[in-house]
Amino acid sequence: MKVGIIGAGTMGSGIAQVAASANCQVLLFDTQPEALVKSQQKLAKIMNRLIEKGRITPMAASTLQANIEYVNSLETLADSELIIEAIVEDPAVKKKVFSTLESFVSTDCILASNTSSLSIASLAAACQQPERFIGIHFFNPAPLMKLVEIIPAVQTSNTVKNKARAIIVGWGKLTVLAKDTPGFIVNRVARPFYGEALRIYDEGIADIATIDWAMKTIGGFRMGPFELMDFIGNDINYTVTETVFKAFFYDPRYRPSFTQKRMAEAGYLGRKSGRGYYDYSEDSKKPNPVEDQRLGQAIVDRIVAMLINEAADALHYRVASAVDIDTAMAKGVNYPKGLLAWADKMGICTCVERLDALFEEYHETRYRCSPLLRKMLKNGATFYPEKVSNKNN
Repeated sequence: MKVGIIGAGTMGSGIAQVAASANCQVLLFDTQPEALVKSQQKLAKIMNRLIEKGRITPMAASTLQANIEYVNSLETLADSELIIEAIVEDPAVKKKVFSTLESFVSTDCILASNTSSLSIASLAAACQQPERFIGIHFFNPAPLMKLVEIIPAVQTSNTVKNKARAIIVGWGKLTVLAKDTPGFIVNRVARPFYGEALRIYDEGIADIATIDWAMKTIGGFRMGPFELMDFIGNDINYTVTETVFKAFFYDPRYRPSFTQKRMAEAGYLGRKSGRGYYDYSEDSKKPNPVEDQRLGQAIVDRIVAMLINEAADALHYRVASAVDIDTAMAKGVNYPKGLLAWADKMGICTCVERLDALFEEYHETRYRCSPLLRKMLKNGATFYPEKVSNKNN
């Protein structure tokens, strides 16, 4: 299969590696020759490390590298059966690229965007054949992260949806199907992990190190919210938050924090800039948390309740199935368990009580309880039958 990838940055290069490892013939396009050279050099280093660790043979590495051709002419992608765009999150730029592609690719070529938060329907509308357009959202680093969100637009045909999903599954990925709504599954449901942590910090309830300690030690999360924002990049995380906030017609649940905005404006972007919520310079020492169990549990209870509420609302509005929502959060951002399964284990009554307590304290619609949770409490329902719930725990 011939696959075109547009954009030789981190995501585009990673997707190219995934496709090449599945024996696809990959054409990696970028307008900047230096980006193509950098991508090729980076892949060579990755292959050498894998060879040294015994994870791949020299012959397999050579074959994978030979499967990728680095090109700077968009027309070179003309014979591609699937083209995935992974460039700047600017809808005008993306639309121009897809409009240009349609002038020379075959009518059977599937066009896809790796966007993390932009409207797939809007991008598809730039095409003469919008039914062949779909969202295929990989997570960084693409070669290591198993999850891929498949997002059909309202225009996407069922044939294209099924074919695109089958292709990505054939590349060894775990796919979930998401409705074309802001943030899809992961970038929507995960917003409280960052937003509520920032709110707790802004209110002076706990410092950054303590919030991260609580979420890791008590909550069981692999990284704390501030560590993760520094890892992602505070500019990227803020932009996604702002995009989702605007796309949801300024719903207070997604309102960005001024702290986050100021960090991005100051250039304190996290690991990539050497400073973010933490100092990453060579001689720096990480601040010590306040290891107060009661405070830590209160932090975890508040953030997890908000995450569960967001997951429940996503299910309520049919963004995805319960299984796909839990799979996405467990595999896309490495949560310790699926949030809906977590709600079952915690008890729907407890979830509702915690959300109502927050609303009573703040009287902000940010803390409104999902109608689905209230309905489930009234009916004594759970998200999963007992057998499935135990399996997810």
